[in-house]
Amino acid sequence: MARTRIVALAAAAALTAGAALTGCGAADMTRQSSPYADAAGSRTVTLSVQSWVGAQANVAVARYLLEHELSYRVDTVQIDEVPAWDALSQGRVDAILEDWGHPEQEERYIEGKGTIARGGDLGVTGHIGWFVPTYFAKEHPDVTDWKNLDKYADEFATPESGGKGQLLDGSPAYVTNDKALVKNLDLDFQVVFAGSEAAQITQIKQFAKEKKPFLSYWYEPQWLFEKVPMTEVKLPPYKEGCDADPEKVACAYPHTPLQKFFNARFAEDGGEAAAFLKKFRWTKEMQNEVSLMIAEEKLAPEEAAARWVKDNRATWQSWLPKDQPTG
Repeated sequence: MARTRIVALAAAAALTAGAALTGCGAADMTRQSSPYADAAGSRTVTLSVQSWVGAQANVAVARYLLEHELSYRVDTVQIDEVPAWDALSQGRVDAILEDWGHPEQEERYIEGKGTIARGGDLGVTGHIGWFVPTYFAKEHPDVTDWKNLDKYADEFATPESGGKGQLLDGSPAYVTNDKALVKNLDLDFQVVFAGSEAAQITQIKQFAKEKKPFLSYWYEPQWLFEKVPMTEVKLPPYKEGCDADPEKVACAYPHTPLQKFFNARFAEDGGEAAAFLKKFRWTKEMQNEVSLMIAEEKLAPEEAAARWVKDNRATWQSWLPKDQPTG
């Protein structure tokens, strides 16, 4: 996820168990063309789905309302963060609903080619950081300052970290600054990839079950905080431009208002679907509610979306075109 995910978080990784859709690192399916993509004049929409569960939640609710309230056919395609921009530019998908910040892609496709248009704020602010379990932070308060991490490197070490402390990351497909941070801050740590958001969650939950210390790349919003309380480690303060050179990064990740992006033709001619997606805006609490149902309660995304839609009519009604009756 750049999420510099940035992250990035991702929002990527493999699917969360039980999720039929998509943090930040799915298989590259940009060569898979949706039958609905760029289908001029038809009531069809193709949404890009990133692999972290928050992105799944966005798409699940948007898809449910497009299908049940606006009578669209909706297809979804799971694509890694950066390739998704190529697919969006080429019209193979119509919209990305959660982007954590890709300035190079924005410059290329929005300011340069004009093939992608801004879709507005999602309403959620994302933040990536390094986190330790709160139970460990309470016992060792100084661990929350990065300057003291080496003091605990032995306690964070695992068989995979080669004798150094382990910094647990998710998918190698996430756009992160972690390797550069470890190097530039001269820390006795090794970045170890779990492989996906789901695998990272499994490891974190196992560490917590055994009350073991761990240091992990993680991000907000994310439902796991409700199950495993974590405390952020303070990295050197973020300043505008401090992460401009990926090789020289030595600062914290920024707080990023998450954005939506549309294929330019869809933004112009997408009718009620485009109008709806531009208005689609909710809170991190709402996103986490749906994410929790998908990832922890193991509901299918459509079922989770249906439950949320049923209980939040006042919120989603404002997203519909004004002359559209609600069912």
